[in-house]
Amino acid sequence: MRALIILSGAIASLMVIIVGSMVPSAILIPILDWPVKSLTLNISWQIPAVLLSAISLGVRPAIIASVAYITIGLFYLPIFHGGGSIGYLLTPDFGYLFGFVPAAIVCGTLAKRFKKNIFLGLTGSAMIGILTIHITGILNLCIGTILTRWSYNFIDLVFSYTLMPLPTQLLICPAIALLAIIIRKVLFIK
Repeated sequence: MRALIILSGAIASLMVIIVGSMVPSAILIPILDWPVKSLTLNISWQIPAVLLSAISLGVRPAIIASVAYITIGLFYLPIFHGGGSIGYLLTPDFGYLFGFVPAAIVCGTLAKRFKKNIFLGLTGSAMIGILTIHITGILNLCIGTILTRWSYNFIDLVFSYTLMPLPTQLLICPAIALLAIIIRKVLFIK
């Protein structure tokens, strides 16, 4: 029975990650005009979906979903931001995608400590998950730069792949925590 729950959680997480890669992020701007204006952020819900899965459903379903997502993108469908295929292993992006797995572990483990759905704790868990993804990505950039896999220099790559998207990704962390609290309550997860 437990294996069925983990498997169904992993399938649900995988679907959230795939759909999350297609949904743009935005923040509502409180203006007195109607309709309400929104500010589109330059990220998708792909990373937040991984973290939401880890916080809501736990480490195992999030890891299974992350590995399945990476496998599908490498061998079957072009579902990554820049497409897909086995050649994606040699791109600067891959380290950040691979970072989904350690982020699921770190984020899910930290979130498990917050049994009472503490908003700030879950927000912090999501932020640390994002930082884990970026640390993994930067390690890949270091290795790729040393092996001269790409023509861009290391500083430009870190700026493009980490420093530019990081503020907006951190801005979404409270939304991840709020959605996780709702999902935990709806699914009776303690």
